[in-house]
Amino acid sequence: MEHTAPLPAVPLVDAGRGGALALFHAAPDAAHAQIDDAVSRFTRLGVAFADRRSRRWLERADNPLRHEIAAVADAVARPGAHLLNLSYEWGCSAAVAPDPAGPGMRLLRTLDWPFHGLGAGLLAARMEGPAGRWLNLTWAGFAGVLTALAPGRFAVAFNQPPMHARRLAGLGLPMPLDWALNRLVLARSRALPPAHLLRRICDEAGDYEEARARLVATPLAAPCFVTLAGTGPGQGCVIERTSHDAVVHEAPAAIANHWLSAGRGGHPRTGHSRERLAMIAADMAGPGDFAWLRAPVLKADTRLAAELNAASGLALVQGWEADGPATRPTRIEAG
Repeated sequence: MEHTAPLPAVPLVDAGRGGALALFHAAPDAAHAQIDDAVSRFTRLGVAFADRRSRRWLERADNPLRHEIAAVADAVARPGAHLLNLSYEWGCSAAVAPDPAGPGMRLLRTLDWPFHGLGAGLLAARMEGPAGRWLNLTWAGFAGVLTALAPGRFAVAFNQPPMHARRLAGLGLPMPLDWALNRLVLARSRALPPAHLLRRICDEAGDYEEARARLVATPLAAPCFVTLAGTGPGQGCVIERTSHDAVVHEAPAAIANHWLSAGRGGHPRTGHSRERLAMIAADMAGPGDFAWLRAPVLKADTRLAAELNAASGLALVQGWEADGPATRPTRIEAG
């Protein structure tokens, strides 16, 4: 009889104030595997070129995390660390609503990214900043924040909006041209990338209201969707951000990868966004323990699933790969 090895738990590491370098040292093989995957997709020359441009952009923008990322790059000792720290081409689903199983608000989250190994390489890292300790659901050597839980303060997740689409003489531009023009606009920006703003907020924001105010008002290098869940009744929202303005949707609310606000469009990041939104919105007040984690919210590109509650300080986390679960569902106390 064939025996299948049990799935591992999501590794829990204590990064403290060590930032991305501590995350790299927690799983150096996983960091190299992520760069290997990038090389297989974009070639060694392509990764080296994009990595150099990413490093120069961080330096020109005087990015507050640039030294942290440079330390990871030195430890990796090959091109790729700067590039992967500025790579945000994914799809996601997220929702915030009162937790039916207990006090506070619950944030539901999937992150979909086609890179192989991100589910198996998922880390749950206890980190610390001036505002206290918090849990970062992340990867080796990554300085930003995509999904996090700050117990007693808030939980937060970052989704990608559609790529900005331009029109010339009433006609839409081809997506590759729009992509190139968007990159030129980004290259001129000196504002924070969304994942770097979320990192600073997790380190520094003392409560839900402060986090919300900073997410609404801080200039950004690129648009984003942010789902934020606090500890008290009604403390939850989805924030649609452009570089300089914001639209806030109060909880209960859900988001995928298309604009909720009328009149906004763009090139889709991924497929089935409206179907994913409808399903997670229907399930966000229902049972937990991943009862809501099913197609189309769960898909071949899903690499992370999470349930986060800042009032209880508890997270339920699981890594996924294209062929199924890469870890078992793992319950973690964030504090």
